[in-house]
Amino acid sequence: MKIAIEGCMHGDLDNVYATLLHLQQSENTTIDLLLCCGDFQAVRNESDLESLNCPAKFKSMQSFWKYYSGQKVAPITTIFIGGNHEASNYLWELYYGGWTAPNIYFLGFAGVIKFGNIRIGGLSGIYNERHYRLGHHEKLPYSESHIRSIYHVREYDVHKLMQIEEPIDIFLTHDWPCGITDYGNWKELVRRKPFFEKEIQDRTLGTVVQHGEGGPMTKFLALDKCLPGRKFLQIVEIESEPGPHEIHFDEEWLAITRKFNSIFPSTTKPANFGKAKLDKQECMQWIRHKLQQRGAKPFEFVQTVPGYDPSQSSAHGSYTGHHRNPQTEAFLQFLELNYYLDGTSETGDPIHSPASFITNGASQVCTEVRVGVTCLQLPYHPSVSKVD
Repeated sequence: MKIAIEGCMHGDLDNVYATLLHLQQSENTTIDLLLCCGDFQAVRNESDLESLNCPAKFKSMQSFWKYYSGQKVAPITTIFIGGNHEASNYLWELYYGGWTAPNIYFLGFAGVIKFGNIRIGGLSGIYNERHYRLGHHEKLPYSESHIRSIYHVREYDVHKLMQIEEPIDIFLTHDWPCGITDYGNWKELVRRKPFFEKEIQDRTLGTVVQHGEGGPMTKFLALDKCLPGRKFLQIVEIESEPGPHEIHFDEEWLAITRKFNSIFPSTTKPANFGKAKLDKQECMQWIRHKLQQRGAKPFEFVQTVPGYDPSQSSAHGSYTGHHRNPQTEAFLQFLELNYYLDGTSETGDPIHSPASFITNGASQVCTEVRVGVTCLQLPYHPSVSKVD
């Protein structure tokens, strides 16, 4: 299986897909999957720009809206995590993961899915010590403080990931793992990006990753944003079962989600992990039975707001509040869980989704690939250079 790995997308889907299509044609190959490690900027319309935290000069529609509206379809299945420059209002609708557009899948604030027999996990956002132990308390419309804290990693999501026992093949984060610079030319990194020096000295550049004694090898990729002359894209080749490959739910992650959803922290108070009593193995059996009945494909993409219309462009639009995404509602109904994302109550509300939805229906960027790989390194221009 050939997997393209992209640094920061910053909404420039057209150029990334054009580069990959050129590579497929010039190399007579097929790329099975694109992974993006954050700053994807899934901006659907001008109203979403109000929830995008970046300097005003960079607030523009870019090209994601074309894929959301159906004007274009992603030519390669795409999976991404969130970074620190996102339309956080849209990603919050899909906190548990889901399709942001046809063939473009958000892994969630934390999540694990399967693509064929390859297991892919990820953690969205960046680390901030002041907010790490808080709950997900931010509510729309975001204040100047909340538009930043919404994408700060929370202990609750990390704790869920720490419950994973089965091996993960690929893991995506937007932050770098702490100490990863010890394995590269950190002097050259500091020469090019001097603002990293203090973080390297303080051992605060990224988040801590520990595989344990004798654990699997991690191949770390640090990729740039999609700009001319930048090294923003690599291709890794890993062993897999024959295709065609599709995105499927992961049994263990569904069990973990079911186990911990009842303590979802929707205020500034941290989660009370002592209250999550559900037996994991018992839950795994329950999940397996449910997947046998329904199938393991994610729920289908649904538009929740109008897409951007260039002919009717206006200043940023207006705040329209939290939207309950039908994919999220269907997901929670499938797992028989309450909805907590709009913060209307401490206990959440039961989900009543249409039966039609319960059918068989990837700056500071890294990806950790726990397999041996070979890489092709691509510049922004379609000409291709190869590395071992």
